[in-house]
Amino acid sequence: MQTQNRKTEHLHIACSENVQFREKTTGLEKIGFKGMDLEYKTLPEINKKEIDLKTSFLGKKFSAPIMVEAITGGCEEARQINRDIAAACEELGLGMGLGSMRAMIENPAMKETYFVRDVAPSIFVAGNIGAAQLLNYPIEKIEKALCAIQADALAIHLNAAQEALQKEGDTNFKGVISAIEKISAKLSKPVFVKEVGHGIGFSVAKKLAKTKIMAIDVAGAGGTSWTGIDSLRGNKEIGETFWDYGIATAESIVECRRAFKKKIIASGGIRTGLDAAKAIALGADLCGIALPVLKAQQAEGKQGVKKYLEKIIEELKIAMFLSGVKNLKQLKKVKITRNNR
Repeated sequence: MQTQNRKTEHLHIACSENVQFREKTTGLEKIGFKGMDLEYKTLPEINKKEIDLKTSFLGKKFSAPIMVEAITGGCEEARQINRDIAAACEELGLGMGLGSMRAMIENPAMKETYFVRDVAPSIFVAGNIGAAQLLNYPIEKIEKALCAIQADALAIHLNAAQEALQKEGDTNFKGVISAIEKISAKLSKPVFVKEVGHGIGFSVAKKLAKTKIMAIDVAGAGGTSWTGIDSLRGNKEIGETFWDYGIATAESIVECRRAFKKKIIASGGIRTGLDAAKAIALGADLCGIALPVLKAQQAEGKQGVKKYLEKIIEELKIAMFLSGVKNLKQLKKVKITRNNR
């Protein structure tokens, strides 16, 4: 019940309070596209209608390099949220992540708040467990939870900063790298690792590269602050100190790409298709979005989610058109330059 209540509180705070980073930004706003000697290609020499956004991730096809990040699961409000998001993603051919399965493992009756396969039978769906919980649950129990929701992969979320600010936080991270190595080698589904909004740096990415995980989701600083959310739950004095803590998204993409040669997901403050284009040009393969999708769902249900994601996709196409590239492979080769805006 404690886990369920915490998830409900997280949702209510995320929807009703300003939980964005305050001073620290993603760093993406400092990056401009550079083609030849121009800021952008005013003569792109391509037909925008021929731009191809298709890609794949862990064996699943995506119509565009966009996925909805893990948001919730394990409380009554989560059921409709996840179903609306999943249904919109199914119609658009995008992927999604589910919230931590901890509540479901503790109380199997919570399965229905995660299960979306009846409305999204074909898209990529990731299950989710916290890194600290790997020390408490046997692999067989996690495998069973993944099978129950018919997930395609397991995301292991790293949230040391958030746990440190939670009044009931689990701050025993001793042995987590070994646990990640073990589960990524033994689980029947692919495993990837994600932060929750405070970034992953070079040294951690280098350690993760030695395991069998298939991807890193950087979830950098500059978007939603989970230290901020948990400070609003009752640790405000210390929470203020760590509200803007973490590695900016742009920096985290670059650092992880240096250390990790498999798939990179860019998330943490991705708010437009232009942000997504910049992140891919920096080295990401996919881009993840969470809070704006949640707010779109709260405002207009499935249609709100679909409308917002369609906007992101169209913006990404325009960014690619203005860079003179017609597919993601070409976008990855677009030169970027840092400016002083």
